[in-house]
Amino acid sequence: MNSTSTEKETAVLIGLITQDQSETQVTEYLDELAFLAETAGISTVKRFTQKLAHPDVHSFVGKGKLQEIQQYVEENKIDFLIFDDDLSPSQLRNVEKETKKRIFDRSLLILDIFQMRAQSAQSKTQVDLARYQYLLPRLTKMWSHLERQRGGTGTRGGAGEKEIETDRRMIRKKISQLEEKLKEIDKQNFIQRKNRGQMVRISLVGYTNVGKSTIMNLLSKSNVFAENKLFATLDTTVRKVVIQNLPFLLSDTVGFIRKLPHQLVESFKSTLDEVRESDILIHVVDISHPNFEDHIQVVNNTLQELDSQDKPTILLFNKIDQYRHLDEGEFDYTGNEKQNISLIDLKNTWMANTQTDCLFVSASEKINFQEFRDLLYEKVKDVYETKYPYQHFLY
Repeated sequence: MNSTSTEKETAVLIGLITQDQSETQVTEYLDELAFLAETAGISTVKRFTQKLAHPDVHSFVGKGKLQEIQQYVEENKIDFLIFDDDLSPSQLRNVEKETKKRIFDRSLLILDIFQMRAQSAQSKTQVDLARYQYLLPRLTKMWSHLERQRGGTGTRGGAGEKEIETDRRMIRKKISQLEEKLKEIDKQNFIQRKNRGQMVRISLVGYTNVGKSTIMNLLSKSNVFAENKLFATLDTTVRKVVIQNLPFLLSDTVGFIRKLPHQLVESFKSTLDEVRESDILIHVVDISHPNFEDHIQVVNNTLQELDSQDKPTILLFNKIDQYRHLDEGEFDYTGNEKQNISLIDLKNTWMANTQTDCLFVSASEKINFQEFRDLLYEKVKDVYETKYPYQHFLY
């Protein structure tokens, strides 16, 4: 991103309505894509959707729709086209050639955000590895879609086939180097985790932007970076927390998201070792989001990939200050507008019966947080008594 520019770069969003994605789902996905674009510093000005049985193999949206998009972006001087699904190398090449604009698909946009957010050596290595794995099959003569990526391979027009093959060999070598570097970092982290001694370990997990870092700050009285943007946290943060006289380690992990690039899932699995080795999980859910049930499923699916779905889990519905019932029994996202919904009302909903340990809180307003702390205390005490029966704590 051009940091010297005073105006945001602009983009149009493009989604496909298929037999697997309804119009309602695509609208929601594009809402999330717009939030991703905003997080990356891009302003979205228009959305295009197309109904097709399956993506067009040449242009994803079909020739007629692509011409419509091309006309709009030319007339309005749009900087980017952002597709909600991943494009194949040939689709990417064809769309870029037709529109003469820079292209992002969902994976590339998320990679761009991760690259901006990465702070530690581990997260930077993970993002670099994922970016090169994404880039490798997409090396073509058209390089302009990579212009925005800091530290990328750069833009070179008219690169010959021989030069592209050379680049492929260089990228494969770079991938191997990054994989080796990541193995060394993982070894160091494993030693650090072993040195933490016999302490109960708890991990905060959840969809991105549900308030995990805010909860971490309240429990640990620390100052973990928290922001109303996607992927505010990439690096796993571990803090010692003491409730009454009982200590435990609390970790804040990277948020999950639907359609997370496969390269990032694989690269960040090592970061999520904290989740695998935790005694208790706190699954944080943004109850104010209209599709929080889908978010719960995305997180549960990811936990299953990590073989962590059977761990003792507290389901923590956050942001109850932004939750409102409608007459037909649905709910609505109301931004910062507070509603008079009591805890008793929430405890009588179906959500309270999803599992035994389920709580409703507002981390930002500190609503019902003492009940949450009390439950944590009991859960931690149970783990200590089971795992470390010969350690003595003044309960």
